Amino acid sequence: MKTWNKKEISRESALSLHKRFGLGPLEASIFARRGITAGSDLLYYLESDARFLNKPFDFSQMEDAVDRILAAVEEGEKVLIFGDRDVDGITATALLYEQLKRMGVDVSWRLPAGDDAYGLSMAAVEDFAKNYGSLLITVDCGISNFAEIQRAGELGISVIVTDHHNPPERLPAAEIIVNPKCQDSGYPFGEISGCAVAFKLVQALRFSQTEIYKQDICLLNVRDESVVECLKLRNMVKRKTFEKDFSGGTLSLSSSGLLEFLRGEQIFVWDAPAVSLALKNLFGSGVEFNLFDVRPEAAKIIPSLSKKSLRALSGLSKVALYSDEAGGELEAFYNIFVTYLNKKIERGFPSAKAADERDLQLVMLSTLSDIMPLKNENRIFVKLALDSINKGKARAGLVELLSRQGLLGKRLCAKDLSWNVIPALNAAGRLGTPEDSLRLFLAETPGEREEYAQKILDHNEERKKLENASWEYLGGRPEKSLQKFNGKFCLIVEEKIHRGVVGRIAAKLVQRANVPAIAMTKIDDVYIGSMRTARGVHCTDFLDKFGDIYINHGGHAGAAGFSLTAEKFEIFQQKIGGLVQEMVLGEDEDKTVDIDAELGGQYVNDDLMAVVDLLEPYGNENPELVFMTKNARISAGQVLGKGERQHLKLYLEIGKQKWPALWWDQGARYKSEFNDGDFVDVAYNFQRNTFNGHEGRQLQIVDCKLSR
Repeated sequence: MKTWNKKEISRESALSLHKRFGLGPLEASIFARRGITAGSDLLYYLESDARFLNKPFDFSQMEDAVDRILAAVEEGEKVLIFGDRDVDGITATALLYEQLKRMGVDVSWRLPAGDDAYGLSMAAVEDFAKNYGSLLITVDCGISNFAEIQRAGELGISVIVTDHHNPPERLPAAEIIVNPKCQDSGYPFGEISGCAVAFKLVQALRFSQTEIYKQDICLLNVRDESVVECLKLRNMVKRKTFEKDFSGGTLSLSSSGLLEFLRGEQIFVWDAPAVSLALKNLFGSGVEFNLFDVRPEAAKIIPSLSKKSLRALSGLSKVALYSDEAGGELEAFYNIFVTYLNKKIERGFPSAKAADERDLQLVMLSTLSDIMPLKNENRIFVKLALDSINKGKARAGLVELLSRQGLLGKRLCAKDLSWNVIPALNAAGRLGTPEDSLRLFLAETPGEREEYAQKILDHNEERKKLENASWEYLGGRPEKSLQKFNGKFCLIVEEKIHRGVVGRIAAKLVQRANVPAIAMTKIDDVYIGSMRTARGVHCTDFLDKFGDIYINHGGHAGAAGFSLTAEKFEIFQQKIGGLVQEMVLGEDEDKTVDIDAELGGQYVNDDLMAVVDLLEPYGNENPELVFMTKNARISAGQVLGKGERQHLKLYLEIGKQKWPALWWDQGARYKSEFNDGDFVDVAYNFQRNTFNGHEGRQLQIVDCKLSR
């Protein structure tokens, strides 16, 4: 029996969210119960503007990466993009390839195919060298390809690694590494997909076409008539600050360091006449400051700013609203300046916004495919992409796939894509032909895209057959393995498992036993394995403990892959028992239902959908909202499905309404535990139900108990 847990919260915590952010009582209590109370976290739930994304030049080596690519453009070098075979690698390859083609680069792409291992291969490096290539860019891989990158260097090939996988202790000798998980990356958020990293590179390349690329800029403000505050920027990223109080004549201009700070800088101010007067009052008329006034220029693009002071604007700033620290006038100036520059760039490069919109749809697919946590900027990636798709702006390739899956025109959510589109796109890579999914996005004619969309769906059907057949081979071995490891782990080794579905088998083992699992197969003299996790076990940390036995390995906290030679397999078997014995599992989440809110019957109505939409997209680290209602009456029920999987559909009377409620895999409980006329306490998700073009509402039951 599952335990229902509704976390207690203080009235003050919810009231604080209501007052500060204007949240309704229900929304405020949900956020408080989920522990989402900091403004810096709430921002990504309440906003969906691209200006809240982290900046590409936050990466410490991004400027170097851009300059190296610009040099390749100028010199007419041959460039190769090497991506991985999954959705993340495919989308990253498509995104960067399209941008480099637009820039006139002599660019080609390559993915692992057939029985190739994941990641960069030695063959790819040497083939590229034979073709007189000189710049190799990895996307969604490369951080663990030490030998391959070393070989590239020996052959005179420069390498830019863009990746997001956990870095090994010893980094490859690439010329440039852009990876948010590297210790010195400079990037403020480490949990973005490989395609998102490629997107940041593309954004930086677009920015390099503007007049302010690599320009050193200083924002200056005089606050309270005597405090001079300055902020240095480069590529819209904060670099250095200066603040001194010159009141009372205790500090001179020459000794303050201000002149040294401003030397060689372009100085931007808000309301130049007022700032000039304040500086003259402080330092006299003998000192001249060459100031550029942003306000009149910004007002041409954002007219509402024309007469507002920085003090007034600092109180209106959305960024300031979500900041948990006092931002002040200079921070408001910075936010306005960045917004102004972005809008100016949009006007100068009108195609860039449309390109961003298309690219973000690829970033969304990668984010959901790699099960990135749906927090921070990942939420904005997904929200913006879903919004554009639901407005009928699905990008070329995706629109053909959605059409063939019967999803075009339907209001889509993250779950729709995770259950339908992403498995289909992944199937091509699992079966050794990831180029089919890539060509779907790169094909130039509708006819070609239709052809590849159908190929992908055919691959997916084949993948399902292979997965089912591979699962059948296992028989009762998952249960035996679970017993062997004292219910803490599951390991399956079976040569008949197709290598393309090893990860899927590992995921099914986790789903079945709710413990970490590894599935392995064998091709010739090489074992290929995939790990999936549960209950807080970190995949790459676990695999790292095996030492140097792998041909290669890598991944994330939640999923990882590896390969090893047959001669190392015995060592692997010997060590895994000890490691599992030391393993500490977290709470069994399947036995607990976390309740977000208890609702009386009068509150269960169509308006509840707005609350559900507020926290969309749902996924990793942001599960669907679970509501609880007591004393709902079962008016009728029916069992759906045939064979092993039978589902239960109940009609529940809640308040004055009757709601359809689906309960997956629980058909056997009807007429045995639950009967018509029973009163039940029900925990449920509140969802849309679209049928024949009509959108209604339904409940999806998470758990149900007879009312006391």
